Amino acid sequence: MIKEEWKQKGFIDEPVAEGIDLKAEIRRMCKEKNAVILAHYYTRGEIQEVADFIGDSLALARKAADTDAKIILMCGVHFMAETCKILSPSKLVLAPDINAGCSLADSCRAEDLRKYKEEHPGYKVVSYVNTTAAVKALTDVVVTSGNAEKIVASFPQDEKMIFGPDYNLGSYINSVTGRNMLLWQGGCHVHERFSVAEIARLKQEHPEALVLAHPECKGPVLAAADVVGSTAVLLKYAVENPDKEYIVATEAGILHEMERCCPDTKFYPVPPEVSEGGAGCSCNECDYMKMNTLLKMYNALKYEWPSVDVDPEVAREAVKPIERMLELSK
Repeated sequence: MIKEEWKQKGFIDEPVAEGIDLKAEIRRMCKEKNAVILAHYYTRGEIQEVADFIGDSLALARKAADTDAKIILMCGVHFMAETCKILSPSKLVLAPDINAGCSLADSCRAEDLRKYKEEHPGYKVVSYVNTTAAVKALTDVVVTSGNAEKIVASFPQDEKMIFGPDYNLGSYINSVTGRNMLLWQGGCHVHERFSVAEIARLKQEHPEALVLAHPECKGPVLAAADVVGSTAVLLKYAVENPDKEYIVATEAGILHEMERCCPDTKFYPVPPEVSEGGAGCSCNECDYMKMNTLLKMYNALKYEWPSVDVDPEVAREAVKPIERMLELSK
């Protein structure tokens, strides 16, 4: 039974017996209930360790579309769970904490995008995957940081396009494709906090280290980077070049997989700049991603709640740009 207090919280925090092995119990329930756990690279290390599959947004979307499991437990943020439900409408999609949102998705409301489209007739809308289902329903094609360049480049050179909601990613894609897309003024609260000053400080301490940066970072940070790419691209580069050392400008959760894959490689997370609360903080983390915990996962599987649903009419429209993305990404 789902208690009213749990419904109000948006997650179940029922304690477990002392000494219980949460990881073992989570795996047991997955087998018993035919459930699959998908986790983003930015979640806590212990969550990545218990997941069936970890990846970036594109990889998670592909997995959600292909899974035969009855239940999907999406450990990430709310828009990711929505994407799972859109791609697998017959599945029960669970989120450990329904409150795990996304500052980037929050920066673009569907009603605002609808109005903007009306003001710019004839423009195609390219939306970052970090958006709500309602925004995706107003979109021509969805992109991730890993495929945005390829998908934008697939449009005719003179195509009129709106890119949202991440201004930094859109600006970067404009620069590498020679486009002039109109850019939504949104941003990720984590990647906005990285600064060239902090990278320069780390570079002084580790002069041989290469700088890896996510394209959601500001332009000056990207200009200081040796490699720019999605979390999957940055991880792949590190794996292929384990003899290097790296300064990493993306959410610090990726370091868990980087260190697992490259145990002898040195990784240095870039902290948020001091003016943004970086004093005494060694890394830059997404508070929303860290809302996922083993206890919440355990309870979500036990009670099969909280579940994430998408209005059927919205889902019918939202699935089209996602499927187009998956097709263009092959």
